[in-house]
Amino acid sequence: MTEFRSINAATGEAHGDPIAISTPADVAAACEAAAAAFDTYRATDRETRAAFLERIAEEILAIGEPLIEAYTAESGLPRARGEGERGRTVGQLRLFADVVRKGQWQQIRIDPAMPDRAPLPRPDLRLRMIAVGPVAVFGASNFPLAFSTAGGDTASALAAGCPVVVKGHPAHPITGSLIAAAITKAVRDAGLPEGVFQHLVGPSNELGAALVQDPRIMAVGFTGSRAGGLALVKLAQAREVPIPVYAEMSSINPVVLLPEALKARGEALGAAFVGSLTMGAGQFCTNPGLILAVEGDGLDAFVSAASAGVSGAKRQTMLTTGIASAYAKGVQTLSALPGVEKLAEGELGSTTCGGAVLFQTTAEKFLADKAMGDEVFGASSVIVRCKDEGELLAVLEGLEGQLTATLHMDDADEGTASRLLPVLERKVGRILANGWPTGVEVSHAMVHGGPFPSTSDPRTTSVGSLAIDRFLRPVSYQNLAQGLLPAELRDDAFGDGAPRLIDGKLTLN
Repeated sequence: MTEFRSINAATGEAHGDPIAISTPADVAAACEAAAAAFDTYRATDRETRAAFLERIAEEILAIGEPLIEAYTAESGLPRARGEGERGRTVGQLRLFADVVRKGQWQQIRIDPAMPDRAPLPRPDLRLRMIAVGPVAVFGASNFPLAFSTAGGDTASALAAGCPVVVKGHPAHPITGSLIAAAITKAVRDAGLPEGVFQHLVGPSNELGAALVQDPRIMAVGFTGSRAGGLALVKLAQAREVPIPVYAEMSSINPVVLLPEALKARGEALGAAFVGSLTMGAGQFCTNPGLILAVEGDGLDAFVSAASAGVSGAKRQTMLTTGIASAYAKGVQTLSALPGVEKLAEGELGSTTCGGAVLFQTTAEKFLADKAMGDEVFGASSVIVRCKDEGELLAVLEGLEGQLTATLHMDDADEGTASRLLPVLERKVGRILANGWPTGVEVSHAMVHGGPFPSTSDPRTTSVGSLAIDRFLRPVSYQNLAQGLLPAELRDDAFGDGAPRLIDGKLTLN
């Protein structure tokens, strides 16, 4: 097969013109171009690179209506979601432009020479962060814009000074191609080497494998399934020179309903939960797939309201027929587990749609069967009824690593919350109070990551300004002459606006 077609998510039918599939030769050429562009691109000054990121944002906005039309057709997501995601994509690029300009990401450290220090003199030492090299980025199915061709991985890698080779997601090839054309135009208009950005398309896993195995790729960004992420990690580690894979994978995002909050507003929490559960057909990596609470009247009110909301939920188009099929299979598997009770079910799904489902079980049964904690990607959630705080803690201790955990609490619940927090800190990347995990703010203090298997590296985030750190590494320069030092490490560079740690003291220019 040399071509494939875009699929309309709502109908399951092909639409648009045939799309040529990238070949192994295309992969090699893209990686060669990226490697050839690396030294030139990483040497760009902060203003040039920041302006380039902003130029990409403007080119994306300039696509206009054709982008939203492609987005809604290929994803089945509503227009408002597409417009919001476009705004987030542009916002991420502008955030990283601001990060690049300010220079903190360079982490400049200078330890001046101490020739008279006894018993041994100290050499002159200067440190900066540099780009790791060409980065492979895999587009995500559930965010055709914000986590795909020009998404957070691409934006943060370009901000770090890394050329990017994107393997576009086959579920939205038209959307991806429009964005790729916008980035390519921005590269050309900025006068940068062509290899700064390359775009590959095709439905096979072999295409992605070839990209990860190419020796010129130095890091990988991925958002998707656990199986897909682990397959890439295995390939990357088997290379002659292993490389890191920053994979965001599996999470069920426990929501803990504390007793006083339940007593005060159990019914309202139940209704609000359904809104989070069914948002976007539940196709969020932060979807609330697990509810934990101690038995009581407040929990009964929550269950009643949540069950009513789920029962009235309409089915929604899912991203692909494959995802709809996998969701239906996951729901069926969960339904068949001993000790799991189906509380409510919305409008039944179809080959292209998924319907909301709510289950419940006890803490004892949940602890006895790890399969109850498997992610079901869609609008499905399990309520775990605990006898007491001890059982609640036991369930949290037994969970795998998660992207998020949420505490619904009143002032009188703070004592309980304080006992849960040490466990949650070990288990998750983001802890929320009195909110819902769906919705990830793009900001400096955001962490969208967590312990395995939510990600392959719990030290990192794929959202927020810290995402740039994944694609940087430190280099130290000892006793180099001023003329040989990188510009930002020379004495005459002080005052360029970048902060510096000089002899252990932070200096702000």
